[in-house]
Amino acid sequence: MRQAEVSRNTQETRITVRLNLDGTGQSRLATGIGFFDHMLDQIARHGLIDLDIEAQGDLHIDGHHTVEDVGITLGQAVAKAVGDKKGLRRYGHAYVPLDEALSRVVVDFSGRPGLVMDVPFKSGMVGQFDTQLTYEFFQGFVNHAFVTLHIDNLRGENAHHQAETVFKAFGRALRMALEIDPRAPAAIPSTKGSL
Repeated sequence: MRQAEVSRNTQETRITVRLNLDGTGQSRLATGIGFFDHMLDQIARHGLIDLDIEAQGDLHIDGHHTVEDVGITLGQAVAKAVGDKKGLRRYGHAYVPLDEALSRVVVDFSGRPGLVMDVPFKSGMVGQFDTQLTYEFFQGFVNHAFVTLHIDNLRGENAHHQAETVFKAFGRALRMALEIDPRAPAAIPSTKGSL
């Protein structure tokens, strides 16, 4: 089973992530930011990843450290659970609509962190979640999961819908990339022989 548990403790946050990449999409989430929990649940459900995240952060300041550090810790846990990447499909992509909003996410478990994100949010806040922190979450994730990630919100007028399509598409793209390829279950999916 591809499972991992990672904790990150700093003067700003205390975070524990437990996950099972071969799960059924169950989640237990407690970050202190309701909308962020809702988005993390989309990753679990659409990625079929069992995800347990406990976070205590300096929310009396704002959500920045909590959201960024959850991204970092989740990235570390995914990297640990994936291991040597033998048998991975490696690439994943998804388009997800929600009413007027449509987003595309493409991921590559390349071993090289990189983020390209174009999401022109129509509002700065959704509930207690600062939409600018979406970038910080994904930047933390890619730097520690060692993936290349492209995120594009192709259209949308409602910031809740924009964010939800991004996180759902991310979950779907992860699910595809993390699947074991039945035609090459023991192969590293790279001409270099390593990722």
